[in-house]
Amino acid sequence: MLPGIIVTVIFSYIPMYGVQIAFKNFRTSRGIWRSEWIGFDHFARFVRYTGFWRMLRNTVSITLYNLATFPVPVIIALLINEINSKKFKKTIQMISYAPHFLSTVVLCGMVLLFLNRSNGIINNIIALFGAERIDFMTRSEFFSSIYVWSGVWQNAGWGTVIYLAALSNVSPELIESVKIDGGNRLHIIWHINIPAILPTLVILFIMSTGNVLSLGHEKILLLQNDLNLERSRVISTYVYEIGLVGGQMSYSTAINLFNNVVNLSILTMVNFFAQKLSEVSLW
Repeated sequence: MLPGIIVTVIFSYIPMYGVQIAFKNFRTSRGIWRSEWIGFDHFARFVRYTGFWRMLRNTVSITLYNLATFPVPVIIALLINEINSKKFKKTIQMISYAPHFLSTVVLCGMVLLFLNRSNGIINNIIALFGAERIDFMTRSEFFSSIYVWSGVWQNAGWGTVIYLAALSNVSPELIESVKIDGGNRLHIIWHINIPAILPTLVILFIMSTGNVLSLGHEKILLLQNDLNLERSRVISTYVYEIGLVGGQMSYSTAINLFNNVVNLSILTMVNFFAQKLSEVSLW
């Protein structure tokens, strides 16, 4: 464990020293210590920002939409586990895992090609049934679905790995006992397989809720354009604009600290309720 602990301390804990610039008017020439202390001014500025509520709405709605797809890897894992042919099972696993290894840039390029109004495969199918072609990327109401389901396509297969590992530990004797009692495959899934992966499922769900305000900006920026900004502008893209592009380090740090405090609060609440309901929790 020592190498992992050292890496975590160096890259995750030591940098926390710099969080204090969220409460200062940071100037590179003055350094962290000598920069002017301004308290919660940056946090107040962020809340008063005219686009704050719209960005918060977009961020939360996309994240909750993403959380709603959480059962997809579980369902896929349960289906793969029911395949008897090892060759067919490995083929399905390979096909479902493959998109995970695509870079975000390549994935977004493929999404743009698939949804192209002129010759994209989706619009070709729509036109085949006699309907009018849709310019998905310029319609802001489609942005959340495009973002979420492209992510499901990319990561659902890879997300099954940990559930399949949990299912591999299910005792064959339990399965045999269900069959002897007259149970079918649905009974095995419901009474044996799902309870076996439930602790893993709860832990992963708790960890997922800790990222409610932490959408990554890379994929959104790659799919974003002037016509879908109404739904695609989120907190992370705003931090990119004012932090990396605009150079306002203190302000962007304050926003990220705000995000982390909210995420930690939500994580703590979900962990508390999970412990009460299922007796499974992170702590």
